[in-house]
Amino acid sequence: MSDTSSIDADQYRDELESKRAEKDDFFATHPQSPIPPEERDDFDGLDYFDPDPTYRVTATATVHDDPEVVLMESTAGREVRYLRVATLEFDLNRDDEALEDGTFELAAYQQESPNAEPLFVPFRDKTTGQQTYQGGRYMELEADRDLEDGDELVVDFNLAYSPFCAYSETFDCPLPPEENWLEIAIPAGERYE
Repeated sequence: MSDTSSIDADQYRDELESKRAEKDDFFATHPQSPIPPEERDDFDGLDYFDPDPTYRVTATATVHDDPEVVLMESTAGREVRYLRVATLEFDLNRDDEALEDGTFELAAYQQESPNAEPLFVPFRDKTTGQQTYQGGRYMELEADRDLEDGDELVVDFNLAYSPFCAYSETFDCPLPPEENWLEIAIPAGERYE
C-alpha cells in the first residue's frame, strides 16, 4: 500500500527539494564532501528523479530476534559485517501501466554496534548502472522505537542516495547483497549518469 494519502503533495515536494538543496550545498562547500576539492568549483548539484509520492510506501516489518550475520562485499574488495535485523515488505501500486506493481521485500541491516543506529537498506533495481550508480543506492530508516513484528515503517525511495564512493575512489562502500536486488525499476531518489 502506498503511504501517499496522508501527505500534502506540494508540501512534500517543497520539503524534498529543500533537503536536496541542503545536500547540494554540502557537496559543493563542505570539507567532508565526497566531491574531490579540485572538482567542487564545477559541481552544480546532484541529479535527481522528480519527486514522486507513489514511491513513498508503508512497509511491514518482520523482525529477526536472532539477527544473521551478512558479509557485504565492498567497492574496495573487502567484506563488511552487518546484521540482518528486519525484513521490510511493501506494495508498489503505480498508475503507469509500463511499470510493474506488486509486493516486494528488502532486508534492513545494522552494524554490530551497541549504539542504536538507523536501519541501513542498500539496494539495486533495474535503474542500477543505467540511470543510477552501478554500485547500488542506499536508504537509512529511523524507527521511532524498537521494531516489533508487524510494525509499519515509511520507506521513501525519493530519499534513496548514491554512496560517497560514487563520487570519489577514496571511499570504500558496501555493495547491496543479492537479497536486496529488486527486479523492478525504482525511478526515484538520486540519479547518477
